[in-house]
Amino acid sequence: MPETLKLGLPSKGRIQSHTIDWFAKRGIAIERTGDGRDYSARALGIEGVTPVMLSAGEIPRELAAGRIHLGITGEDLIRDRVHDWQRRVVLAQKLGFGDADLVVAVPAFWVDVETLADLDAVAARFRARHGHAFRIATKYHVLTRQFLRSHGVADYRLVDSQGATEATPLHRTAEAIVDITSSGETLRANSLRALSDGLILHSEANLCVSRTARFGENARRALDDLAGRCGLGEVPVG
Repeated sequence: MPETLKLGLPSKGRIQSHTIDWFAKRGIAIERTGDGRDYSARALGIEGVTPVMLSAGEIPRELAAGRIHLGITGEDLIRDRVHDWQRRVVLAQKLGFGDADLVVAVPAFWVDVETLADLDAVAARFRARHGHAFRIATKYHVLTRQFLRSHGVADYRLVDSQGATEATPLHRTAEAIVDITSSGETLRANSLRALSDGLILHSEANLCVSRTARFGENARRALDDLAGRCGLGEVPVG
């Protein structure tokens, strides 16, 4: 069977809908196949492209491993989940949807905590009072550590959160959070607010290319066709 260009696509949610619309505007129809309970799909209107439906967290991993050639995912996930990501993945094109900010947020009633410097001071007082480090809940461990280190915040402990991160201060499993927000409504609903200098990254969905995947003749031909339709220009691979 001829090699095809494997295109990792979000398996559910609004980003999937936006992705399908984005390709449709470029003459490529992504259709789910099977009985609706699996994650198979096909691409119509272009030769040699095989969609692979994956969760948001799987796409960065599969790109980095070279098991898919292309993928649609957020810049935040690439930067946080892929070690040495610049050597493994190309952020080829921003797609204009999936916009969100990764921010440091604290309880809204902390009226004296407006900046990262304030947070650092609170963390020092917290340890003195409670005997353990200030806790920050997040799914984004790499980006959070890099950001806080660059701003001189050191006395804290990250709490892994794979559920409703914004609820952790309310449940007293963390004192602050680092999370994605698009409108700020979820933060406000949980009595949280972002620090004035707490923006870590403005992210949006990107069409990404794996630097580690093997591009045979057929895959390269399909990539050239796709790149032409999507206005990517020459895409570096390998």
